[in-house]
Amino acid sequence: MVEVSLRSTAAPLKISPLTRVASVVQPQLDEVSARIARQTEAFDPAIEGYISYALDSGGKRMRPLVALLAGAATGAVTKAHVDLAVIVELIHLATLVHDDVMDEAERRRSQPTLNARWGNALSVLLGDSLFAHALDLSTKFDDAGISRAIARATRDVCTGEIIQTQRRFDLHLAVEEYFRIIELKTATLFAIAAELGAKLNNAPAPQVEALANFGRDLGAAYQIYDDCIDLAGRESATGKTLGTDLRKGKMTLPMLRLLHHASAIEKERYCQLILEGDYASVSLLLKTTAAAAMDESLASGVARSQQARTQLEDLPDSRALESLHLFADTITLMLQSLRVQAA
Repeated sequence: MVEVSLRSTAAPLKISPLTRVASVVQPQLDEVSARIARQTEAFDPAIEGYISYALDSGGKRMRPLVALLAGAATGAVTKAHVDLAVIVELIHLATLVHDDVMDEAERRRSQPTLNARWGNALSVLLGDSLFAHALDLSTKFDDAGISRAIARATRDVCTGEIIQTQRRFDLHLAVEEYFRIIELKTATLFAIAAELGAKLNNAPAPQVEALANFGRDLGAAYQIYDDCIDLAGRESATGKTLGTDLRKGKMTLPMLRLLHHASAIEKERYCQLILEGDYASVSLLLKTTAAAAMDESLASGVARSQQARTQLEDLPDSRALESLHLFADTITLMLQSLRVQAA
């Protein structure tokens, strides 16, 4: 078995802005975290320590929270909802392991990444193991359609990552294609968490669709926030390596807006900065002379988070519905606060 030194050294987590959102399902969310920690028991002792390190990094638990709230909003939160929440978080954690390899990121959640500690080869295989384990857990549902939906969502997440990798340093990437990429790689998992959270309660089809749309919009809004914070945030606040999107040629919304607003002469200069991965210069531009590009990007995120709110108009009133509304509003506030930081 791997030695205890592999344990996470993450700093104590600050109070999350999602604490109020989670209050209505906090006991079940705590159970999700406990269950995730226990997943190490399913792995060979030779790799158990590595898996523990990958799982023991905290996180916002946004996708599990979506699954649990969807259940609460359509009836009750059952053991099956906790199972679903564990699965979607494991899939998310697997994508983070692979993301850090591709981005050569050194820190996440204030601790060294797996690849920073043990290299790319081991990290890729550990990410694969987490994917496989999540899909294995999904086969335990009585309804085979649930596991098929999870597998398809996982495929879509990977597809989005592949397309984004294909389009690295593509200065002509259309904004519409950017949105397609984030719908696949990020919004899909939020959508499936919400959709299946409702389906597990045999909710009416309109409610299932409404919650799936809510999850999709919420996930897209959060990805826009994440893309903006990569260029406008502070590593001391985020606990992760920033500037990786630019250095790896991921054409995110702020960069696309930057090029869109530029004059011919400015565009030539900006393209050169992007191709060189000049994080300091691009970040400064987005905070000063080209701040309109950042403003516009953040506004797009706010529009999606508020659109998520409107998807829920036909759901019955409940504390869970209030929490879903608050979830969307919290993402809105995160986007708005980032604009203040960037100013």
